Amino acid sequence: AHICVSGLVVLGSNGEYPYLAPRERLEVVSCVRRALPRDRLLLAGSGCESTQATIEQTVSMAEAGADVALVVTPCYYRGGMTSAALVQHYTEIADASPIPVVLYSVPANTGLDLPLEAVLTLAQHPNVVGIKDSGGDITRMGLMVHKTRQEDFQVLAGSAGFLLASYALGASGGVCALANVLGAPLCQLDRLCREGHWQEACTLQHRLIEPNTAVTRRFGVPGLKKAMEWFGYYGGPCRAPLAPLSPTQVEELRGTFSTNGWL
Repeated sequence: AHICVSGLVVLGSNGEYPYLAPRERLEVVSCVRRALPRDRLLLAGSGCESTQATIEQTVSMAEAGADVALVVTPCYYRGGMTSAALVQHYTEIADASPIPVVLYSVPANTGLDLPLEAVLTLAQHPNVVGIKDSGGDITRMGLMVHKTRQEDFQVLAGSAGFLLASYALGASGGVCALANVLGAPLCQLDRLCREGHWQEACTLQHRLIEPNTAVTRRFGVPGLKKAMEWFGYYGGPCRAPLAPLSPTQVEELRGTFSTNGWL
């Protein structure tokens, strides 16, 4: 395989995680674990609104074969999600989890940015091994890398649109929705950055920005699934209430991939 991924994330934002029943979530992890070579990491989303539910879900994920738990910030009572409350939440989860924990900040979906000071505090926990930051604030990411350099802690770019910028500032990798569609080009971008071919990497990064925005912010999961079909994968329908794209939206999405030379 020409794809260089070191692992897969299941039950992330694009796995329609909030719409899956608990048994379905475990089934997904079990199925992927069986299909995935042992040397590939399996990260599984296990974040729930309550600390107790998250702990239970994380333990279940570990039993189903996940290597790492990806724990999204609780956000329903976002007014109460102070830095102290979030540190407490993640500390209890990391203490109880049989597998390492990766923090997950995705403000576009949660309306909540995991505060920088909370991240720096949690980075000191031996069972908190990194963060997937999808916010796209490159200054914040650079500061995270800088301030956690003494810790065993990895900063992961949460989206393909700022992958090069994250690597330039010392991020360890990325977890990118666009990899479901353009896996090989993203692996190529990863390789170019790691080998220091910045000019070539820059040209490639530029061509990925619009398709990435289209399958994330603009059209979301239905857009991602539709694009997957054009590249020979199975996207399939979304769960309600996520609606399929209109014919006009499909054309716009296709245009975004075409003008950047992907279709």
